[in-house]
Amino acid sequence: MIFTTADGDLTLYFVFASIILTSIFVIIFSRRMMKESTGNKEMKHLGGLIHKCAMQFLRTEYMYIALFVVVVAVILSILLGSISSVWFVIGAISSGLAGYYGMNRAVRANVRCTNAAKRSINEALRVSFSAGASVGLFLVMMGLIGLVSISLLYNDAHLLEQALIGYAFGVASIALFSRVGGGIFTKAADVGADLVGKLEAGIPEDDPRNPAVIADNVGDNVGDTAGMGADLFDSLIVNTVTAMIIGLGFTTGVKITGGAYWFPLFIIGAGIIATIFGTYFCRTKGNNPSKALQNAFVVTSLVLIVLAFGLSKYFFDNLAIFWTIVVGVVAGTMLGKITEYYTSYDFKHVQGIAKSSEIGAATNIIHGLSIGMRSTFGVIVVLMLAIAVSFWLAGVYGVAMAGVGMLSLAAIVMAIDVYGPIVDNAGGLAEMAGLDKKVRDRTDKLDAAGNTTAAIGKGFAIGSAALAALALLTLFARDAGITQINIIKTPVLIGLFIGALVPYIFSSYVMLAVGTAAVKIAEEVRRQFKTIKGIMTGKAQPQYETCIVIATKSAMVEMIIPGLLVIITPILVGVFLGAEALGGALGGTLVSGILLGIQQSNSGGAWDNAKKWVEKGNLGGKGSATHRATIVGDTVGDPYKDSSGPSLNILIKLTILVATVFVTFF
Repeated sequence: MIFTTADGDLTLYFVFASIILTSIFVIIFSRRMMKESTGNKEMKHLGGLIHKCAMQFLRTEYMYIALFVVVVAVILSILLGSISSVWFVIGAISSGLAGYYGMNRAVRANVRCTNAAKRSINEALRVSFSAGASVGLFLVMMGLIGLVSISLLYNDAHLLEQALIGYAFGVASIALFSRVGGGIFTKAADVGADLVGKLEAGIPEDDPRNPAVIADNVGDNVGDTAGMGADLFDSLIVNTVTAMIIGLGFTTGVKITGGAYWFPLFIIGAGIIATIFGTYFCRTKGNNPSKALQNAFVVTSLVLIVLAFGLSKYFFDNLAIFWTIVVGVVAGTMLGKITEYYTSYDFKHVQGIAKSSEIGAATNIIHGLSIGMRSTFGVIVVLMLAIAVSFWLAGVYGVAMAGVGMLSLAAIVMAIDVYGPIVDNAGGLAEMAGLDKKVRDRTDKLDAAGNTTAAIGKGFAIGSAALAALALLTLFARDAGITQINIIKTPVLIGLFIGALVPYIFSSYVMLAVGTAAVKIAEEVRRQFKTIKGIMTGKAQPQYETCIVIATKSAMVEMIIPGLLVIITPILVGVFLGAEALGGALGGTLVSGILLGIQQSNSGGAWDNAKKWVEKGNLGGKGSATHRATIVGDTVGDPYKDSSGPSLNILIKLTILVATVFVTFF
């Protein structure tokens, strides 16, 4: 253990209590969801099909990822020793377990949410959010268990750092493959279903006659539950590990105790308590689920800040670190609001995209690209202010703790994010099972609330990636013996260009993978429409699993090259151009990746909601020429917002982690 003072003992008791409390409420929220009935025979059949196919995809994906984990573990063991290798594997397993649990809860909750919606919006909200809260708390609990275990096993600071970096490397590696593989699957299914079902056959979304409809519903869980869960788990671990390692040598601005190391875990534990408290405020007496979700988030944030105030005074002799926590929470919230402003149909930008669609799909796409590019300004301003203020308060440790403060809300953010695909699936199941229209109306209101609050998750993902990357760069520079980087040196400038290029090449592979897989699914849907008589009249059932197999195989094959690109590039730059050039490359990847990720995610989100705004009855409503143009824009934006865009957050952190892990060879 890193130290055994009274402060350390109290911290450990607090963290252990947080883990025990979390496990209790994971069970409570899960049982609350599972008590709900799965409905009639048709609902059970459809829900079971989605559950079966989702878990089958995850098992297939994990088999491919396991091969990668074994190969990398062997390489790490040979080059760096067993500690890095062992904790890399444990980190990978932890990430996999978090993803598996999240997927399992989500696909069991969707049909139960549909059944609850027969009674009221509030009942459906209770079921869906209980499942989300269970997933969010489980995710944070897994992270705490891993980090506390490492801290208790090693007395030597060097060995401790090796284990922490190895653990973070394993988590980040699995997160990238989960995000990329899941993103390719979900958007290939979505685009393939829309291209033939909506645009060619003219049937509604989630129509059971569409052979790709089950794959589309499975994809919602694969991308937005397993993928997002891996992303947030990665952000949580990388930010916390970075703060803990910096805390080992923290020397400026605050009284030195072992608390600088333990304090990040203390804040994560406080975030769990705040989340449990906040979840009980997620309820609505009327028909405003968006307000209920916002209440849960606001209450959680306020409780966290109160706890952080008292705990900062206990650990340190001033409130500098407390204010960095506040900076992180405020910055994450502001980033979410900025994202919402550019992607919600309640504001002028999305409505402007819809208005431009009256001319055609081309102007829709031009307008959407413009909005995504413009949205980068506000995000970057907030990030710059957060970095400047937190650094002024407590140096690099302050920057890392701002990231920890942001990610201490990971449980509530994940709960809100998981809620989204659950209610989306619930609406699809209501449509496919032919339930009363009022059930679909209720799930649509829940889904609209999820679309609005999803901006919170995107804001926190972007902000935490930037803060973690900056703190990680400090660790890389320390281990590489670099105090400054001269960008006018030729090798450094070359490295800068290479680093900036990586997010673009990575995105091109992911986008093309989605397009290629979508074409295969579209062709399969066309084949079934032509060859299976009775599909369009509802007398014959489509072959749903064929589309799922196509999407799964495509995702598994196509995720390999982007993943290897991220891992191999920093190693090659370090070997052939040296550590300083690699530092330039990492800086290039950070700046390029953040900007490109913001642009892609927000353009995609804006296109999606422009379509939804028209579908609400504006500018001609469903079936109009304007609607068809917005469908094209939404289809283009699907891989932007759910595949390549979100993956860039992980790419940035993983690139720097790879460089830090192998820095001794450069």
